[in-house]
Amino acid sequence: MSDASQAHNAGTGSQSVAVGDAVSLLDKARRLAPLFRANAVANEKGGLLTDEVVEALDAGGFFGIFVPKCLGGAELGPIDSLDVIAEVTYADASTGWVMFAAGVGTGTGAAYLDDRGIDQIFSDGRIPVIAGQGIPNGKAEPEKNGYRLTGHWSYGSGVRHAAYIHTGAIVLENGAPRLDRQGNPEARIFVVPRELVAFDGNWDVLGLRGTASIDYSISDALIPREFTHVSHATEPKRGGNFYRLGIIGIATLGHTGYAIGVGRRVLDELAIVGQTKTGVAGKLSESEHFHEGFANAEAKYRAARAFAHEAWKSIEESMARGEPFSTRQLTLIRLALNHATWTVADVCLFAYREAGGTSLRDSAIQRYFRDMYAGTQHITSSVPVLRQCGRDLAGLAQGQVWAFLGLVDPH
Repeated sequence: MSDASQAHNAGTGSQSVAVGDAVSLLDKARRLAPLFRANAVANEKGGLLTDEVVEALDAGGFFGIFVPKCLGGAELGPIDSLDVIAEVTYADASTGWVMFAAGVGTGTGAAYLDDRGIDQIFSDGRIPVIAGQGIPNGKAEPEKNGYRLTGHWSYGSGVRHAAYIHTGAIVLENGAPRLDRQGNPEARIFVVPRELVAFDGNWDVLGLRGTASIDYSISDALIPREFTHVSHATEPKRGGNFYRLGIIGIATLGHTGYAIGVGRRVLDELAIVGQTKTGVAGKLSESEHFHEGFANAEAKYRAARAFAHEAWKSIEESMARGEPFSTRQLTLIRLALNHATWTVADVCLFAYREAGGTSLRDSAIQRYFRDMYAGTQHITSSVPVLRQCGRDLAGLAQGQVWAFLGLVDPH
């Protein structure tokens, strides 16, 4: 499929009314699971989601999971979002990853852009797909009523299916970063029409092969002011208290749901292998070593899932009361993501070892093993973030607040 047809299928959207409550999205995910499973291998071989999968996600309203209801989106709360993302990921990891990653770009653009930008991007009452890389690797120079944008970005998950590219840059004036009111370099998100972007074909990776998280470049493109917002936005122009999480908070939610979905699928696949596999050491079903290891893996997974739900339940309760999120609450959702990611990675390693030759050959266990270890490389689950969580939990960050990836003094 050509880039142009990809943009048409996933970028224009077909959802002109609210998709309904979380139950309807969760039910849709369950009904579509056979389709997502059936396309998993084709997604990998093609290096991006198949037309059939993208059309199902679009028609089902999944790209609008984080879009405000006033624009036709679901605007799901944290716990419901975890469940929907985990369900799609359970069926196919690449599909779940693209769905939530594009959901973050689409939802945050919908919440934070000015009305003039929304009127153009959501002009036909449909939900476009907005996806890309928000790290401010580009440079943007103010010009007329907009910015002159240039840069190169990596890991643009979902961009092959997007009509607009969500991308980050530092604003420069006279060759130097322009400072915001807090004295930091001004970082902005730009929502760039697809036709202004050059895409690379360099997605040769261990896992998440179906996500087409390719590099892309933008050269000397004039982006109107209404197509940009500050990277650290937490005051939505539309939508409810959910959007006070900011981009990094919403992305943290998505990555957590992904890990939860992978962990459940791998354990269920290993249970099937355990019931049927016979090797040189005898039946796996009769191995006490396997029984003990499976119990430990199940307990670790369930504990990680419970921690994630506990941390996000606290956030959800603060949203309902209209309260600001505390530093400790934001620490715990970051820690829950790190814990879920690396716990599930360990579960996948256990499954890979115990399944023997089943893992070595093309199988769901092999694919999810690779997909999970690809996911561990995301910056949100990195050691530096874990260390910052430890600082807060040890009482060594008194009075500090969360910025993008670390704790800083408030301004």
